Amino acid sequence: MQDFTPESAAGPQPGRWPRRLIVGVAAVALLALAVSSLFADGGAHTLDRQIMLLLRNPQAPDDPLGPHWFEDVMRDMTGLGGIGVVVGGGLLFAGYLWLRRRRGDVLILAGSLAGAQLISAVSKLLVARPRPDLVSHEAQIYSASFPSGHTLMATVTWVTFAMLLAADFEDRRVRDYLLLIAWITAIAVGCSRVYLGVHWPSDVLAGWAIGALWMVVLSRLVPRLRGR
Repeated sequence: MQDFTPESAAGPQPGRWPRRLIVGVAAVALLALAVSSLFADGGAHTLDRQIMLLLRNPQAPDDPLGPHWFEDVMRDMTGLGGIGVVVGGGLLFAGYLWLRRRRGDVLILAGSLAGAQLISAVSKLLVARPRPDLVSHEAQIYSASFPSGHTLMATVTWVTFAMLLAADFEDRRVRDYLLLIAWITAIAVGCSRVYLGVHWPSDVLAGWAIGALWMVVLSRLVPRLRGR
């Protein structure tokens, strides 16, 4: 998924599929760990609770650790996976692709984001996990807990942006940097969801895992996401 060099006529470049395979295996492992929390009373779910409480004042669980300004920073971070940023950013980036006469990439972008949103909605509906009630919520919530929709959408949105934007650059270091920024953003969004008390850590793990798996699938089905 992170290799953007063009494929040769003979087939995939050596080493590219193993890299995607590693990402896929890691994502499946994270997803399995996240799913286990749905069925374990004393296993992974206990870890969920321990991690969430570590981010709160021991004397006042409704008070997140850190100064008030840091809570505002976390709310800013969580917004990077929100529907407003995803749709707004997607439209702005689609305009850039259109001006670059990359009309096919506009469709790829739309399919990537719409597919991820559908996966998120269906997963939430099927699992129907309640939101955490261990601590107070520092952000508004509108849907079920598993998986974290903000985390899933941040992963897919920013990684898709990076993969499509990378086609405009020859320098491999620039392309790797774009992907690095995308993944850092996705990680920050996921961590903010736990910090704000609106998701269990396993919800976030599932969001990262499903988002990564969706990008692996797309990169196999859409050659445009693998090279110029």
